[in-house]
Amino acid sequence: MAKFLIVEARFYDHLNDMLVAGAKAALTKAGHEVDVITVPGALEIPGAINLADTAQIYDGYVAIGVVIRGETYHFEIVAGESARGIMALTMDGMAIGNGILTVENETQALVRADPAQKDKGGEAALAALALLKLREKFA
Repeated sequence: MAKFLIVEARFYDHLNDMLVAGAKAALTKAGHEVDVITVPGALEIPGAINLADTAQIYDGYVAIGVVIRGETYHFEIVAGESARGIMALTMDGMAIGNGILTVENETQALVRADPAQKDKGGEAALAALALLKLREKFA
């Protein structure tokens, strides 16, 4: 059994609830322990994962959040930089599933967040599990 940390940027409560539920369900179904922490926004997710990893408590991580395009360039920065930060940590050997939705509108986010539809939270958890298995294989 492994221990996973879900790091969520809690900006859209109803969407995050679905994403976290999907991620938790996938991890617990696979027999793993799960904790959840909340950060202010998607840009803080990579930093929080990095801080948590220094404690050596968790075997893997799932990043959860929703970034909806607005009227300014801020969407591009948040979407790109949060993904870049997660990718950098993954390249350093962390098992991270990226479940940060980057969408045009709330309708797209609802379909992707809902565990009964696209279940992107669950998919992110499965990605973290796959990376953990690979890390163990090559250790």
